[in-house]
Amino acid sequence: MNTAVTHEAIDNALSRVKRKAGSNVFKQRLAEHLPTLLNLLRGVYGEERADAHLPALVDTLAEGFFARNDTLRAKDEQRIAHPQWHKSQEMVGMAVYVDLVADDLQGLKAKLPYYADLGITYLHLMPLYKAPEGDSDGGYAVSDYRAMNPSLGTMEDLRDLAAAMDALGMSLVMDFVFNHTSDEHAWAMAAKNGDAMFSDYYYMFNDRVQIDQYERTLREIFPSVRRGSFTQIEDGRWVWTTFNSFQWDLNYSNPEVFRAIVGEMLFLANVGCDVLRLDALAFIWKEMGTTCENQPNAHRLIQAFNSCLRIAAPSVVFKSEAIVHPDEVIQYVSPEECHLSYNPLLMALIWESLATRETRLMTKSLSYRFHAHSHASWVNYARCHDDIGWTFDDRDAAVIGINGYDHRLFLNKFFTGEFDGSFSKGMGFQYNPDNGDCRVCGSLASLAGLERALENGDLHQIWLAEQRILMIHSIILSIGGVPLFYQGDELAMLNDYSFLEDSHKAHDARWVNRPRVTAPALQLAQTQGTVQHRVFNGLRHMINLRKSYDVFGDARSQVYETGNNHVFAYLRAISGGDKVLCLVNFSEYDQWVEPSILEKLSPAKFAKDLISGVTMGTQSHAHVQLKSYQVLWLHTTP
Repeated sequence: MNTAVTHEAIDNALSRVKRKAGSNVFKQRLAEHLPTLLNLLRGVYGEERADAHLPALVDTLAEGFFARNDTLRAKDEQRIAHPQWHKSQEMVGMAVYVDLVADDLQGLKAKLPYYADLGITYLHLMPLYKAPEGDSDGGYAVSDYRAMNPSLGTMEDLRDLAAAMDALGMSLVMDFVFNHTSDEHAWAMAAKNGDAMFSDYYYMFNDRVQIDQYERTLREIFPSVRRGSFTQIEDGRWVWTTFNSFQWDLNYSNPEVFRAIVGEMLFLANVGCDVLRLDALAFIWKEMGTTCENQPNAHRLIQAFNSCLRIAAPSVVFKSEAIVHPDEVIQYVSPEECHLSYNPLLMALIWESLATRETRLMTKSLSYRFHAHSHASWVNYARCHDDIGWTFDDRDAAVIGINGYDHRLFLNKFFTGEFDGSFSKGMGFQYNPDNGDCRVCGSLASLAGLERALENGDLHQIWLAEQRILMIHSIILSIGGVPLFYQGDELAMLNDYSFLEDSHKAHDARWVNRPRVTAPALQLAQTQGTVQHRVFNGLRHMINLRKSYDVFGDARSQVYETGNNHVFAYLRAISGGDKVLCLVNFSEYDQWVEPSILEKLSPAKFAKDLISGVTMGTQSHAHVQLKSYQVLWLHTTP
């Protein structure tokens, strides 16, 4: 970097800041973070282009900063002083579609006491922006970042909800769909009308010459929707559409796109959100001859967006949604990029172990793949609004004698109920006839066996499904990071097949695991003697336990071999402080673990199972017994 030019650029940037309330704070942050930001942008765009666009970017940052209200500015200072806030054991998440849990934003505000009572402190509202009518990829085709879907309410309703959540100590999480817009966004509409400036906001091609070169190395994301990654529009031009034809990929090789998206990002930050989920972040940089995923410039751009937040809205953090190979997922997880990241590997391995009743692959992979940056956190989830993809590493599988390709075929058959003896009832999603690839959809309860057991009226199988549901959630609550529930899973809700009757949804199997949370479903969870009541209260019990012990917050995690392939083990420990040894039986049969596993709790002589309240000696020569799908949280203090 040319430091002299950088100093000049920074001086010029600081001189643009007009004197008003808070300007000294803004100038201080600008001086602190602008060198990093400019260096990143020069790495992407070159020195001349980056410097030319810097004045307009600084104006956008200033506009975002000065638009923050006093409450948000106070939160900024608080979290600058306590940057590890997201690592607290108090963090417990829930992801919801507003219209599926409460009809609209005002209705959701009225339901906040329900979520607070359950223990939720992190509420992720699935996309609620203005989007095309009919199919909008579940709202992920954004037509206007600054307008709500009219059926959900207004932007003022959202600000009101954010304030109510903040008063309850609940963090607001929103999607930032920044890889693409809908084809109805104002930018796309201008591009369709031939506006050259906005045509450059997207990847537009007059013919297929370059397209054919790109597609040699691209993978298809939604092959059952349409083949390839490009769509021809009415005037004959082609546009890059990684996902659906109505989702146009933004052209980040144009620095004006970066500045424009920073403006949209800061608008959302100023609504009052605490976390922005970066949707499809692996796809934002295109480079011919590559997969156009996880490129170095994608990382530089995310770091640049992060620097913009540190300047204008430092209380807000990013959450990475990189559903890619584990080696690539971890590269997004750091305070410089994303403080939070979905952990798709853990999700996949939980279900893999449920199907096989063995924990070999989970233990092998997580023994070294669970470690993340000490100032970042995993977001651990058992399922989401999307599908389950088998994102384990084939090399890890090969070490224990598993063929990754064949194993994925087995898992797809198991969780769609096609495998003989399967307890599961899911649906396949996006089958690719070229390579046999497929993913799986389904509610957690249906995938865990409850739907099939209820259909058969088998009380024992119903009980086993209930134990699986609780066991799955016990892991995400205790292994380290932010646990994230999905709407309806706390109520043991089943698959919702009504989407098959809607022409806008019937082609998308993911709607099967997006149930509407109805009054009867809530009532079932309050009715003693029902499986829903037992699940709901079992989860609430574990959530309360999590919040009561610091060791479930900012602590170390380590996965261990148990000598029993059916039992998964990990230790949570605070240096010089509490420990919790978690033992998880992935089998419907009783299992025993060598007493040597309790040495992990040394020098304590006794440990209390937090879930059952039973105390046991840690220096016994007796094997540790776990019943069907039982979980032990063995806690010790120094």
